[in-house]
Amino acid sequence: MCQEAKNIKQSILNPVKEALPLNKIEIFPLTGLPVIKEGDDLALLICQAAEKQETSIQNGDVIVVTHVVVSRAEGNVVNLETVTPSEFAKTIAKTTRKDPRLVEVILRESKSIVRMSNGKLITETKQGLICANSGIDQSNVPGNTVVALLPEDADQSARTIRKNVLKSSGKDVAVIVSDTHGRPLRHGEINIALGTSGFEPLRDRRGEKDLFGYTIRIKRTAIADELASAAELVIGQTNEAIPVAIIRGYPYPKSETANATKMMRPPEEDLFI
Repeated sequence: MCQEAKNIKQSILNPVKEALPLNKIEIFPLTGLPVIKEGDDLALLICQAAEKQETSIQNGDVIVVTHVVVSRAEGNVVNLETVTPSEFAKTIAKTTRKDPRLVEVILRESKSIVRMSNGKLITETKQGLICANSGIDQSNVPGNTVVALLPEDADQSARTIRKNVLKSSGKDVAVIVSDTHGRPLRHGEINIALGTSGFEPLRDRRGEKDLFGYTIRIKRTAIADELASAAELVIGQTNEAIPVAIIRGYPYPKSETANATKMMRPPEEDLFI
């Protein structure tokens, strides 16, 4: 058999191998960060920690930062000892079996109560998110009575971190501010993007062709949420003290204007509320 015929036979037997490039994505947990406090330059600390563990920031990296450390750096925390609950908060606290002071803070951070059942309090936050307890976090916050609120503007937080990473390292990166959220009709929580900077959080695949030539009409991939969830595989939620991850090798679509807000589904399109 001549060489040309061998090549044709090989391409027929292995069409997928011939067609698909080898892509690799790496995820690095960022260790060695100090306990973040109000006023800290989070971007500088991230760059220093990355260099120390020999995973220095590179152009094109995606830096995923948990919202708790962002809120701590921004001073967006509340000591429940300073909170006086309203009568309404006390009533809800009895129903949900929660600390009335915590309920008061949840209400302050919400637009409305969406669901309240079996000790669960689902709200729409001031930022427009639908989540438990207005996204208020009692874990990974120093002090037994201190809670972390969601960043007031997570997209702005992501932009600030990205700008300061460029200033500190000279590298152009994408940034995600993340949080763990539950999902309708599914057990378990996943990490999602609250705020983004430097890339398009949605990849619009409408108009593309699938393997068999069918034109895709609906699919838009929430790559910001997928990257946030991938990062959570190495981010420590308990005693690991790893609030940041670096994702390397993902070819994200760059954008200077897009943000996570565009991923929020408007109420008129919601099927669960």
